[in-house]
Amino acid sequence: MIHPLTYIHPDAKVAPNVKIDPFTVIHKNVEIGEGTWVGSNVTIMEGARIGKNCRIFPGAVISAIPQDLKFAGEETTAEIGDNTTIREFVTVNRGTKALGKTVIGKNCLIQAYCHIAHDCQVGDYCIFSNSTTLAGHITVGDYVVLAGLVAVHQFVKIGSHAFVTGGSLVRKDVPPYVKAAREPLSYVGVNSIGLKRRGFSLEKINHILDIYRVVFVKGYSTSKAMRIIEAEFPATDERDEILSFIRDSPRGIMKGYTSRNNDDIS
Repeated sequence: MIHPLTYIHPDAKVAPNVKIDPFTVIHKNVEIGEGTWVGSNVTIMEGARIGKNCRIFPGAVISAIPQDLKFAGEETTAEIGDNTTIREFVTVNRGTKALGKTVIGKNCLIQAYCHIAHDCQVGDYCIFSNSTTLAGHITVGDYVVLAGLVAVHQFVKIGSHAFVTGGSLVRKDVPPYVKAAREPLSYVGVNSIGLKRRGFSLEKINHILDIYRVVFVKGYSTSKAMRIIEAEFPATDERDEILSFIRDSPRGIMKGYTSRNNDDIS
């Protein structure tokens, strides 16, 4: 299953049923799980931890050292979860001493030419479309979709089930369950299509929608909106997740609803 024109360092740990195509290089201190396929001309560098049944397409570079001048050669990792697909020419840098690892979760699809920088933490079931770029120390929740050519500023957080439209510049945190678009990046509604696909009831989606109308549409300050939500909305997992995300956002969240068009419908 391993082509003779592939180089694998003797200290690398590669499961017996991994398939590796020609002209690929596997460095030392690498682990690759069962059932994974690695295409041709892939470079997997020191510190890579790749799960089971992954697919890594030609030209990808996994676990290169960070593009960070503070990096001093410390031992860190780049971890990719089971069943994740890494398409052509994706680059994933390993962590720095700040966090020690870069992580991409399970069942993700990282499309061609994406870049995921040092110390990023990406959840499960995420889709990053072509040429999306994450700077260092970014946190992305589960089921997040970033459309093509999205650029995310360092230390930004993106909440679970969020959707960011193509070509967006993400400078502020994006709360869970929302759609984000325009320049500067703004709330344009709840990601109702994605939520329906994942089994959220219409009642839950409308509950989330009502919360975000208070946060983004009615013109309240963030602190006042938080007080209203806590006082007037029943405690649910979704409400508490939204409140916690906003409270724990040192960069602040993106702008509110500004268009006269009624994008904010379920």
